[in-house]
Amino acid sequence: MNELEERQKKIFDDLRHFDENGTEYWLARELQGALQYKEWRNFSKVIDTAKIACKISQHDVDDHFVGINKMVEMPVRPRKNCGELGFVDVNKTKMKAIPDYKLTRYACYLIVMNGDPRKDVIALGQTYFAVKTRQQEFAELFDRLSEDERRLFIRGDIKQKNMLLAEAAHRAGIITRAEYAAFQDAGYRGLYGGMTARDIAENKGLSEGQEILDHMGSEELAANLFRITQTEAKMKREGINTPDDANATHFRISS
Repeated sequence: MNELEERQKKIFDDLRHFDENGTEYWLARELQGALQYKEWRNFSKVIDTAKIACKISQHDVDDHFVGINKMVEMPVRPRKNCGELGFVDVNKTKMKAIPDYKLTRYACYLIVMNGDPRKDVIALGQTYFAVKTRQQEFAELFDRLSEDERRLFIRGDIKQKNMLLAEAAHRAGIITRAEYAAFQDAGYRGLYGGMTARDIAENKGLSEGQEILDHMGSEELAANLFRITQTEAKMKREGINTPDDANATHFRISS
């Protein structure tokens, strides 16, 4: 997990709640603090704008912004002219209901997208909720696909991500076809317990020239997609610039 992901998790993942059905939600008052809004009246304006965006997107506002009352302790102020009782003890408190919301992930996404763009934490929240909301939408869509549709979808994604991995490898000094084959084998050996691409092809009974990625199920392809994306991200993040380091990284990420 990189530094950005750690900050996102600390700020937003730690605020998640789950109801009795296991459904996640956030509380607006807690999100207000995380997004560095000092006053509720200012944050509530952002919520109102997010509600409008929700309505424009043809989502049911009440499904995503569930109004609730939160009970908080409030100090009792001293009263004048209380007769024999004098002043009320300032240390005493009473319970008071204040407005709050249970927010879905989509509601949080709309809030941060309409928040103060000058705040660094808003940008952090936009990244977090945009990515996570997209992942959730993808997961729901993915569940409705057949195995062939899943396989074709992931295979197409791998083709694109492999281009980025090849660029990262080139920046690390991997130039020739043989060097790139060794780099790819490093990833396969990590993922497949020491097997090279040739070993995997033989194990699958493939003829020479047949692409092993074209003969994988959706789960196996998903594992390879993780290998590719995480290796490319780590090489880019750490500025890996030698073939040996690139091969070692590919192997470690895949293991």
